[in-house]
Amino acid sequence: MIHSLHPCLSSSTVITEQVSQISLQTANVHNEDSVVSNATSAVFDWDTFKFAPIRESQVSRAMTSRYFKDLNEYAESDIVIVGAGSAGLSCAWILARARPDLKIAIIESNVSVGGGCFLGGQLFSAMVLRKPADEFIRELGIEYEDEGNYIVIKHAALFITTLCSKVLALPNVKLFNATAVEDLITRTSPAGEVRVAGVVTNWTLVSMHHEDQSCMDPNTINAKVVISCTGHDGPFGAFCVKRLVTQGLLKRNRMGCLDMNRAEDSIVKGTREVFPGLVCAGMELSECDSANRMGPTFGAMVLSGVHAAERALEVYPLREKEDKEQY
Repeated sequence: MIHSLHPCLSSSTVITEQVSQISLQTANVHNEDSVVSNATSAVFDWDTFKFAPIRESQVSRAMTSRYFKDLNEYAESDIVIVGAGSAGLSCAWILARARPDLKIAIIESNVSVGGGCFLGGQLFSAMVLRKPADEFIRELGIEYEDEGNYIVIKHAALFITTLCSKVLALPNVKLFNATAVEDLITRTSPAGEVRVAGVVTNWTLVSMHHEDQSCMDPNTINAKVVISCTGHDGPFGAFCVKRLVTQGLLKRNRMGCLDMNRAEDSIVKGTREVFPGLVCAGMELSECDSANRMGPTFGAMVLSGVHAAERALEVYPLREKEDKEQY
């Protein structure tokens, strides 16, 4: 049977309304006698259970419409954070709460966030943070064991997933994961001074195949300040520092050997704007300063992120002014 459409309604609108009407008729009986009913109300009589109906195109549109809306909105960001590890997410949490008026985009090359923070070290689960990083952990509401000069969280994944959930709940933050930063946008002033003015992005799987494919151009995000927290290992480690080095704009050093007591202090104290428009945090700083490796202790990652947020907001007014003048 063929039904005529109302002149003001598209076929997709009719389909959506039909599905909605069917959904309202869907009935699922709660099973209060279930052995897990004390833990959740989402337990049903499974024999008569049925999900609300949906058309496959609705799923596709629900995802793509929102993703491209985000791409459009964050193509002009206030601050871009490269790397969603422990330093990058700590920085994002502080930054977004301190300045809820700013648009903050986080770019992460992996599908999952966290960097090396899903495990404590050598595939062990417990996470060690030296004091005073315990203050940050209490603000997150995570339980820990107090061992005097340091604390222990029972699993590193508990820390990073809790932190990530709090960051993503903030209305002025957008995470673009599975997305790689391939290059930096720069601006040159009339006086010949160069500054970082954004990032060049591509989907990570595309970035990994530039050698065997051709003509896969990237995308861009403009920003007043870029905060780079890409760590020291892996194919994208210390990327922003390395990229500036290739252009002769920054001198690169090498990470020193492991010395926890020197390393953590150096990383936190050394967090700064290493190049106009580019703030560095976490172990990416070791590529600038020859900082020692710290190994499986994470207090410096957290507090370096806090320090990076502070530094970024201090230089933001100047970089915003330059951005307007050099547009």
